[in-house]
Amino acid sequence: MGWEAWYTLGVVGLLIAALASGRMGTDTCMLGALTLLMIAGVIDTAEAVHGFAHPAVLMIAALFVVAAGLTETGAVTALSKKMLGRPKTLSGALLRLTAPVTCLSAFMNNTPIVAMYLPVVDDWARKLRISPSKLFMPLSFAAILGGACTLIGTSTNLAVNNLYVEYFREHRETLHSLHGLEEPSASKQFWWISVVGIPSAVVGVGIITLLSGTLLPERRKPVEGQLDRRQYTLEMMVEKGSPLVGQTIEQAGLRHLPGLFLSEIERGGVLRPAVGPDEVLEADDRLVFVGVVESVVDLLKIRGLVPATNQVSKVAGGRGERALVEAVVSHNSPLVRRNVRESQFRTRYNAAIIAVHRGGQRVQGKIGDIVLQPGDTLLLSTHHGFLETNRNSDHFYLVSGIEGARVVRHERAWLAAAIMLGMVILLSVPTEPWLGRQIPPLAVGFLAATIMVFSRCCTGTIARQSINWQVLLVIGAAIGVGRAMEVSGAAHALAGLIFRAVGPLGPQAALAGLYLSTSVFAQLITNKGAAVLMFPITMALAHELGVSPEPFVVTLMVAAACSFLTPVGFVTNLMVFGPGGYRFTDYLRLGLPLTLAIGTLAVLIAPVAFPFHPQRVPENQAEVSPNRSSPYAGDSPAWLDEPSQPMVRRSARGLELGGLFPDP
Repeated sequence: MGWEAWYTLGVVGLLIAALASGRMGTDTCMLGALTLLMIAGVIDTAEAVHGFAHPAVLMIAALFVVAAGLTETGAVTALSKKMLGRPKTLSGALLRLTAPVTCLSAFMNNTPIVAMYLPVVDDWARKLRISPSKLFMPLSFAAILGGACTLIGTSTNLAVNNLYVEYFREHRETLHSLHGLEEPSASKQFWWISVVGIPSAVVGVGIITLLSGTLLPERRKPVEGQLDRRQYTLEMMVEKGSPLVGQTIEQAGLRHLPGLFLSEIERGGVLRPAVGPDEVLEADDRLVFVGVVESVVDLLKIRGLVPATNQVSKVAGGRGERALVEAVVSHNSPLVRRNVRESQFRTRYNAAIIAVHRGGQRVQGKIGDIVLQPGDTLLLSTHHGFLETNRNSDHFYLVSGIEGARVVRHERAWLAAAIMLGMVILLSVPTEPWLGRQIPPLAVGFLAATIMVFSRCCTGTIARQSINWQVLLVIGAAIGVGRAMEVSGAAHALAGLIFRAVGPLGPQAALAGLYLSTSVFAQLITNKGAAVLMFPITMALAHELGVSPEPFVVTLMVAAACSFLTPVGFVTNLMVFGPGGYRFTDYLRLGLPLTLAIGTLAVLIAPVAFPFHPQRVPENQAEVSPNRSSPYAGDSPAWLDEPSQPMVRRSARGLELGGLFPDP
């Protein structure tokens, strides 16, 4: 190896150590490593920053916006509630989460699934009083498992498949005469990873369900002890035509809301203080809740349930411009010792009081009849300008906004779902017969994101805020570091050592070595980079052993697609890294058992489904010149000494256009 390879390995070692320490942010570590590689000249500036304009990075940004549209309209919430439900145990919650996510990701890319589920699972965890860190990593791992079930589950599968089809066409005669192989049909290409992928997904979901509770730490605490915090009295009304009409309190999900208590119902002027779970809701029912502000925010997002005060609808500004604000009444305020109705609060401040908190006391009566006192905390439905206008006002001691309290646009939920469905169809169905060309995946993602904004499923401001720039920085820098591993020869040198170690041990041991080495490389660079790097090694390994390459190709697909050991191994692992509050080593706890279990399945199943010796050929027909049979033939394959192998370069360029969502 040259000095560039040794230097790159040293930088990568420092990077892994820094990430494992948890003392610096992932984006800081990645950008620091990339800077060191640029300073030394291992890669030039253009190569280093190319990752930030990579289609995968831009696609992820677009998918964040699409996910924001689905979240803002409540489309994701409506679907997830039916699928997630209210399990009684952590194991039940894990099964309800991982099973549908695995099925979805077999036919839809992992990234948008995780992006859409993250806010839903965060809210779900809070309602179940489960730490989000117990659920976020299983969410990512379930999506990865599903991606290994079909050809289109992830672009890594497509990368390996395209490489093998190209290789087969170049060596068709040799592969047919030695092993009786034919070029895989389109159907075989779509499903052959399923032979290992589906059993792996089933076993993987089982491992996640059984072990996550024990192996994953509580890095983020569930919402607990909220009853010790300030509580609001809030009056809500069941709208006419609401889906809640005719449902019981239990069926409507209003019985066990975390941090909220349904104290009474007013119906036709009659107060019902003892509300049972079987009480049937009717239109115009007024429900009085007592609870903390975070739970009040959740209550305001329930379709068909609106604040009982009619002042909310009179606040100037569109629904999408509304905000929830907390304001503490000062002793100088003109509101003091006047009831809400007489204070003309909406006219004065363009805001409506929807709840009141008073120093640990429960405030009785309707909102309009409450007499305000100094120190009362008001929960207001208002416009975004209220904060700036009244932040320094002597009418209020304190004014602060409430995060995540935007009005849900339920009426656009069907439109957001239709946009998402259209995006999936355009990405998964060939458009050449109708348009004469295949629409680039990035163009489809940008189109869906643009329509989400123009159709007002989400505003431009919300779209910008929804993009997790830290994730994009990490992924862009990781692509540059991976490129340095390739061009310096460090990755090829390590791969050659692994090849020499496992080659003489026989085909089944070689499969195990291939799986483990690919898994390791996927953590150091990217899963797609590892797949492209390991492909020539895979073909050489099969040729040297004199066996069919098909079981090796399938094993390579599974190994590259299933990257669980580090947060940088797969983009969805990075997406949950920050929100889950994880440390670098947390991924090893659950990822190592999964990696070993799936590797064992691959080594056992792949040779059965795709035999090492699919056809016995007479010895005189099996004598084929090594130089004609494979570019990797001979005792010392040229690629071990030449990092810049032409076939890999050619294949890598061709694969830049492959995949529904190219994984970085």
